[in-house]
Amino acid sequence: MSSMELIELDQLPGGDGAPHDIRATTSLHVRRAPLASPLTQLRVLNGASVSGGPTGSGTFDRDLEASGYPVLQPHKLDVFQINLGKLCNMTCRHCHVDSGPDRTDENMDRPTVDACLRAIDRSGASVVDLTGGAPELNPHFEYLIDACVERGKRVLDRCNLTVLLTGPCKHLPEWFAERGVEIVCSLPHYRRRGTDSQRGRGAYDRSIRALRRLNEVGYGFGDPNRTLTLVANPVGAYLAGRQASLEREWKRALLRNWGIRFDRLLALNNLPMSRYLEWLLDNGRVESYLQKLVNAFNPSTIAGLMCRNTLSVSWDGYLYDCDFNQQLEMTMDLGGRRAHVDNFDLDAWLGHVIRTDRHCYGCTAGAGSGCGGAIVHT
Repeated sequence: MSSMELIELDQLPGGDGAPHDIRATTSLHVRRAPLASPLTQLRVLNGASVSGGPTGSGTFDRDLEASGYPVLQPHKLDVFQINLGKLCNMTCRHCHVDSGPDRTDENMDRPTVDACLRAIDRSGASVVDLTGGAPELNPHFEYLIDACVERGKRVLDRCNLTVLLTGPCKHLPEWFAERGVEIVCSLPHYRRRGTDSQRGRGAYDRSIRALRRLNEVGYGFGDPNRTLTLVANPVGAYLAGRQASLEREWKRALLRNWGIRFDRLLALNNLPMSRYLEWLLDNGRVESYLQKLVNAFNPSTIAGLMCRNTLSVSWDGYLYDCDFNQQLEMTMDLGGRRAHVDNFDLDAWLGHVIRTDRHCYGCTAGAGSGCGGAIVHT
């Protein structure tokens, strides 16, 4: 079995079945690769020789200031995003979380889930955004969703699709539909080659099967209580294309080829970190990709950056400005202490300064990029 192939849940350590003859996954963590260290990732990014941007420096903070933002601060807390853990049934080449079947230790426990619920009550956020890894593999996943639905929150599940075909998750399409959960599904490309090159042989076919299951229970047909969103990252060292044009193209192709319908598409840039950064290094493209991001810096995206309306909570309860800062361990500083969900304070969050570094060019390039897709729509 290739290390990039899918692994059934009952083959995971601690799964329902006995472990089989499975090769180690390709996560940086299990290989003890240098890029498993966030500090090493930041050194690689900041050591790259790039220039340009508004100041010609290739320095994100300087370009922010030149664009009218001497400091970057939150605007309003709309989205409470929770990373439930790094356990996943896949190991994808572009994963910025470095998740995989071997990441069994980093999984949010019940006390931290309950602390998140208390913080949600204090936050005023209208959206709860669940991510991972594969968030569905967290043992408290359904409990958390039910608690959020009871609170009247709009709940998003960031799903890799293939996990819906694993034994303990096969019931989830119907379960989601009953609760009005929005499914935000990552699919690198509507063609098999593009998806399998990032996710492993067979990932595309299983993703198509999962999309059909979601269509069968009413997702993808315009019902606001059964919204099916696809998320596309470029395959290779490119910026995301125009979101509206891509959505039309994907809808035509998936309907024509497979009879599949979905509601909207989000186009995201790949951020140069974790396993995608490793791919750039292996292919000698770190500087050229960073230069592409810097050259495409768009000041119009700054007002809509997700770090200005989203709180990111890690599996162990610590607070970050976004999921990318979380993976780089750039912790949020609220009043001189490392912020934790147990002591979340909305006023302190509103007044704090958002931490930035060179990876942030990925969110401000072109039409912009974030968990909500493009920022500037043309």
